[in-house]
Amino acid sequence: MERFIILRDEGRPANAAPVGAVFGGARAGAPGLENSDPRIDAYELSKKDLRDAARNPKVFGVARPMPVELVKPFIVTAPVAGDAWGVSAVGADKSARTGEGIVVAVLDTGIESNHPAFAGVKIKQRDFTGTGDGDNDGHGTHCAGTIFGRAVHGVRIGVAAGVTKAMIGKVLDKKASNTSEMILKAVTWAMDGGAQVISMSLGIDFPGHVKNLVERLEWPIEQATSRALEDYRANVRIFDSLTQMAAARGAAMGGGTLIVAATGNESNRAREPPLEIAASLPAAATDVISVAALNRRVGGFEIANFSNTFPQISAPGVNILSAGLGGGLLALSGTSMATPHVAGVACLWWEDLKDDGIVPATAVTVRTKLFATARTDGFGPDVDFVDRGWGIVAAPR
Repeated sequence: MERFIILRDEGRPANAAPVGAVFGGARAGAPGLENSDPRIDAYELSKKDLRDAARNPKVFGVARPMPVELVKPFIVTAPVAGDAWGVSAVGADKSARTGEGIVVAVLDTGIESNHPAFAGVKIKQRDFTGTGDGDNDGHGTHCAGTIFGRAVHGVRIGVAAGVTKAMIGKVLDKKASNTSEMILKAVTWAMDGGAQVISMSLGIDFPGHVKNLVERLEWPIEQATSRALEDYRANVRIFDSLTQMAAARGAAMGGGTLIVAATGNESNRAREPPLEIAASLPAAATDVISVAALNRRVGGFEIANFSNTFPQISAPGVNILSAGLGGGLLALSGTSMATPHVAGVACLWWEDLKDDGIVPATAVTVRTKLFATARTDGFGPDVDFVDRGWGIVAAPR
């Protein structure tokens, strides 16, 4: 018996043809997803149970849980005082939109809800770690501050400072880790709760999974790597299935949920030759907006040394000033810091489309706006598309 994550679509008819989902996920264009009602559960299953799951028409994905960890940021020891440059770099300070009426979810280490940056925000918390609400790390508080934080000590830190309702899923424990099971459950919780934008700055820990298999089961490295690849592939397919359901349901119901995730900080362009790592899960999943981190230089924006490749869009991610534990401000660097800039701008565009009324405000139309309006000017001459994506995210003017 082993533990497996099961993705079911409770909106799918019981007499529908089986998807054949063992270690797989929903096929692209699978019928009926516009009426989907995704549910994530986990069970101890035998091989027979897995075969039975494959015959169940409601089952769209099966995978073993994998470890997930924080996309760990870099602490800026000498920040530029009073400079939350990302807000102006994405044009939020010149936008007439504030994110008013938009619900955003932050799936991270929790939040320091009594921080002055969150005054007036109705915060709904849910703990998926068993360690209780709150934020023992500070990462989630910092990310939330960049999305919807109010001014602190006269410094504007929030891109969408008009957001008044936020869902905070604490998915990373005191060690800044958890499993893909809890991340998937948190995503469905946020979707069911009406979140229009979800921000995640975390990633699957593939090396950690291999190490655990070697140490716990005393497997040779080849066997452990093979199993880890199998598990990673299955988790990718479940994430793909879930995001496809979210997109299809949103298109049918006039809304849906847009998911934004960090590509990761594993690259090192300062090495010779440069080390460049591709975006990791969940950023690599279908319909998830993957985000790279930018630095500002005299010659224009450049890709941060640590930022992983193949993002869809980029945002400020170096020396980002936002809410810190204890009620003050803290400067951090990472794709974790870039991601909430994109989530915040997504809130602005969602409000803009909703108020304009010409095009329906849905996850699909907001996604299209983010890509179509991303700026490609202002970059240094050596910045490549595979590093920056469509360009730097831009707020509606």
